[in-house]
Amino acid sequence: MCAIHQPNLLPRLSTVAKILAADVWVVLNDVQFARRDYQHRARIGSLAGDGQARWLTLPTHLPQGRATLIRDARVVDGALARRRIGGILREQYRSSAGWPVLAERLRPVLELVETTDRTAAITEASTLMLLDLLGWKGRVLRSSSLSAGHGRTRRLVDLCRAVGATSYLCGTGGARYVEPDLFSQGGIELRPFSVPTNGVWAGARTVSAVHPLLVYGTAAIRRGLEAQQHANPIEPGAAAVSGGSGARPGRAPWPWP
Repeated sequence: MCAIHQPNLLPRLSTVAKILAADVWVVLNDVQFARRDYQHRARIGSLAGDGQARWLTLPTHLPQGRATLIRDARVVDGALARRRIGGILREQYRSSAGWPVLAERLRPVLELVETTDRTAAITEASTLMLLDLLGWKGRVLRSSSLSAGHGRTRRLVDLCRAVGATSYLCGTGGARYVEPDLFSQGGIELRPFSVPTNGVWAGARTVSAVHPLLVYGTAAIRRGLEAQQHANPIEPGAAAVSGGSGARPGRAPWPWP
């Protein structure tokens, strides 16, 4: 089972859930950077439950302007960015019982903000931190290391085949543009993926997964994820993934190569 997604800064629970349901995450890092997306920013909520959210942003420079690929985006003033991001998160969530544990998990990610100038390295690390916290044991590969054709759907099919996946998890965004026939022709099962909108899933498509983790607790989020997986069972054999072209076993290291 393959999930393909751009690296996001402290991604939303809907994104985290999709990757957790997969055996392999292909980090889509060789497509155009989009400032209006979540590739360098995240919404974080308020513990007061007042519905107020604020943006957490990693200042990013695009060397080639709008044509810049995600992997080529560069952090602006990492030392200042580290202080601001760490300070905002601490201010927003320090009263949560789960904050001390999450703060410790965040520490290497915040250190990376200051030690690398690659935005994608930091956002990928922030995603892996959340996945590790929730017990994911899958593989991570970057699309820039794999061979894929042009066209949105063709690229997805080729990336799935490159990692040996037999099925692809398609979120609500991708469902608007993918061409199912190309998946069928490529021998890849197209599996729709969505999450509820109530309980721990309230705001799952808008605010960072950090928020529900600190509001409800890690155990409650894990139960919510398990319930979601039971509601959308994977058929036997559908999750088979073998080492394909460019694949390497194990987790990609946080330090960017």
